[in-house]
Amino acid sequence: MGSHPLRRRAAAVISVVALAMVGAACSSSSKSNAVNAGTTAKAKAVTLRLGYFPNVTHAPAMVGVESGRFKSALGPNVKLDLKTFNSGSEAVTAIIAGALDASFVGPNPAINAFQKTKGEVRIVSGTASGGAYLVVKKSINSAADLKGKKVATPQLGNTQDVALRTWLNTQGLHETKDGGDVTVVPQENSVTLTSFEQGSIDGAWVPEPWATRLVDEGGGKVLIDEATLWPQGKYVTTVLLVTKSFLDAHPDVVQSLIDGLAGSIEEITSDPAQAKSEVNKNIESVTGKSLKPNLIDASFAHITFTLDPLESTLQTSADHAKALGFLDSSDLKGLVDLTLLNKVLAAKGAPPISG
Repeated sequence: MGSHPLRRRAAAVISVVALAMVGAACSSSSKSNAVNAGTTAKAKAVTLRLGYFPNVTHAPAMVGVESGRFKSALGPNVKLDLKTFNSGSEAVTAIIAGALDASFVGPNPAINAFQKTKGEVRIVSGTASGGAYLVVKKSINSAADLKGKKVATPQLGNTQDVALRTWLNTQGLHETKDGGDVTVVPQENSVTLTSFEQGSIDGAWVPEPWATRLVDEGGGKVLIDEATLWPQGKYVTTVLLVTKSFLDAHPDVVQSLIDGLAGSIEEITSDPAQAKSEVNKNIESVTGKSLKPNLIDASFAHITFTLDPLESTLQTSADHAKALGFLDSSDLKGLVDLTLLNKVLAAKGAPPISG
């Protein structure tokens, strides 16, 4: 990792709830614990429409796809219909339109979906924690230096956008949706990199691998590692969101998907080289372009892949979004349901995760 500014700030650690490796198919003990409702995956053909992003923060999803773990865990009678998205709002729109049964998304899009559907979605597992940074020009050394400057985020009201606006307010910098002391510029991450290189923006609050790319390719430096703003450096970055209708009708399918996700995270821990290869292969198949190996390495070092959705930080994110005017309410009662996740963990002899 050398003396790279971003790499020095992040601990090169990938943690996961202690799990046994998931085999080629869902274990019999896991299946025996399937919820006794609806039909089982073996009894009736089911289509699971699953979304994810070609971002490293969604690495367990890509490992599950490329390694075949998801298909193996789901079994031959579940058709996996994969859909990829560039933003949380796109995935949420698909969920609301009834075009998607489940998706890996950030915490704020999950919260937005919960409110827009009037409680008809559930977070059934965590996926990733950490991996977001404020990268700025080298001439900027403090929050005060950002006054009058332009800072980008991936999307208005998304997880990093809320984080940036909240932090600016704590620094005494007036922030509104339309500007203030610091102009926040929501835009796609690929556009942000170009804008930063051209000097039309002064910084960006972005997830990996874009933070490292802004440093390596854009000549920027890290001003804030978001982990430093959270207790114990832990905060939720990606979760697995499922519609309540699909969860109620096919709990066995959802449990098998979580089982496959657990195996993907275990692979990231036990065989990171293979996992990185699968992630890059999937990114290339979706976007048409692979990432440089050093970007994958840095991103894996800065993200903790975990089944724990870190529910308390989810609530904090909702409180921040409400304070900024993005939500009418921060009441998340009923959003997180870890019943099936804990069945998977119990089948593997691992302790349960509590809300």
